Amino acid sequence: MTDHSVHHRPDDDVKADVEEELDWTPGVDAAGVGVAVEDGVVTLTGQVGSHTERVQAARAVLRVTGVRGLAEELDVRGPSVHSDADIASAVRAALDADASVPSDTIDVQVRDRIVTLSGSTHWYFQRLAAVRDAERVGGAQFVLDRLELSPRPSAPDTAERIRAAFIRNAALDADRIGVAVAGTTVTLTGTARSWAERRQAEIAAWRSPHVTAVEDHVVVDA
Repeated sequence: MTDHSVHHRPDDDVKADVEEELDWTPGVDAAGVGVAVEDGVVTLTGQVGSHTERVQAARAVLRVTGVRGLAEELDVRGPSVHSDADIASAVRAALDADASVPSDTIDVQVRDRIVTLSGSTHWYFQRLAAVRDAERVGGAQFVLDRLELSPRPSAPDTAERIRAAFIRNAALDADRIGVAVAGTTVTLTGTARSWAERRQAEIAAWRSPHVTAVEDHVVVDA
């Protein structure tokens, strides 16, 4: 097996870029976020003002070249005036107001400011939209995604069509990522040059109308 360790960026360089990316990201107060890096794995500590800020900080880290993993240990200093009932009502209202979300098939539960979404959506983009709607609600500490995709038929050419989507995508090196399909479950293997590329592969697989689950085993070789 080839040793790729020589290609890893120095931790100090990764740390500097992560700090700059956090500072560059709208909605993130970088001054309240601590950054530590060891062997390419970034740890975020400190406090943020909302769950949305927490999510944006994590996404900013994963955009940086050289990041091989993320340990997110941020706390949300949410206002105590938000009760679980208030948060649940606000999440429900946000889902109902989003035309892209089938809110009638989604259940909302809140306990200790942790939002749990369960039920089903037909498409993966609807699932993502529902989670993001919930993340934007003030007072929410965390959002647990328990949503499933509605059952759909399998197709014999699903793997080939996903590979073709990889080839069309300029952000992906299709030769580095393997695709296997069993029923309506896709398994991705191989290596990606960044977390962003890994995420692009996963999103491309989810776009298939014959996929209900994606198991992403792609390793980031940053």
